[in-house]
Amino acid sequence: MSRMKTLCLYVLAIIGFFLFSELLINASLESEYRKIGRKDDLSQVVITQAEATRVNGRIKGSVVNPEDNELTGKYLKFDFYSARDVLKGTKYIDVSELQKNGIQEIEMHFKLENVDYYTVSVVNEKTEKDMELLPQDLNKTQIVLATILTLIII
Repeated sequence: MSRMKTLCLYVLAIIGFFLFSELLINASLESEYRKIGRKDDLSQVVITQAEATRVNGRIKGSVVNPEDNELTGKYLKFDFYSARDVLKGTKYIDVSELQKNGIQEIEMHFKLENVDYYTVSVVNEKTEKDMELLPQDLNKTQIVLATILTLIII
């Protein structure tokens, strides 16, 4: 019985340490992100989250394809700038398959240093090389699965 109590205490201590460290890691990572500005007035693109750290960032939002200003066959061009108006990178998003009055979700993670603001424009074709995007965030299921696999391996 004594061994079971000790084993349960160890398991509870490991779970408690895991939860505490996850809380601290997520709190510190989220506090590093700061909002970045947008310098355009394109009403078809609604950005819900635009944040960056010193070395990377993320943008989430949606695109609406109205009948009066159709986006079929076009690209969205995101230009990222520093505080001194230096172009840091460009990313294109294909919206050519978007139906009339349709909505397309946008989510991108980028690795650029010291991004202060961005602009969005509609272009007919890609004119520059795209920057490399970071992999997407892991969802809760993937995190739990990775944790279980790690614990099994250890």
